[in-house]
Amino acid sequence: MVLSLFCITLVSSACVGVVNMITASKIEEAKAAAAKRALAQVLPEFDTTESSEHTADELTIVAHKATKGGEVVGYAIETSTKSGFSGLIRMMVGFDVEGRILNVNVLEQNETPGLGAKMTEEGNPLLVSIQGKEASKINLTVKKDGGDVDALTAATISSRAYAEAVARAYAVFKVAAGWQSDVQATTGATQTKKEE
Repeated sequence: MVLSLFCITLVSSACVGVVNMITASKIEEAKAAAAKRALAQVLPEFDTTESSEHTADELTIVAHKATKGGEVVGYAIETSTKSGFSGLIRMMVGFDVEGRILNVNVLEQNETPGLGAKMTEEGNPLLVSIQGKEASKINLTVKKDGGDVDALTAATISSRAYAEAVARAYAVFKVAAGWQSDVQATTGATQTKKEE
């Protein structure tokens, strides 16, 4: 009986491993395609992008500098947070060269349908409260915590996570745009070039 169970477990594990090997590359390709589509949704029209990796709060954040005709037209920051109600939330946040939030595209989330998952809907309160505003002039926390970001109804944890990810994206934007030398997503203690 033990030998039979061992054989069944071995065969099942081998099958799961093979399926994982087959699907892993397709999943990565799908994520890359989603990120490419998100760039077009959060940035003004552009010709090329140049990417750089940064670390903020022990998370890897990717900054995409977009240019058109040799001039920088904006930055798209691929940000994330592990503070969502159901864990990881990945987003693409677009900024113009002045630090104005152009748009936000949620790339990945597992929040509760009908509550936190509403962050993916166009015109949701989270996006409406920050879109078109200069990130330096607003408090990127939810209103319940004294900030300027409207929360989703009955989804405060998801809303806090969304605001946290946008704040982290802004911290990386400041480095990508050359406003400061290193990322300080939560403290704001780094001196910016404008302040120097």
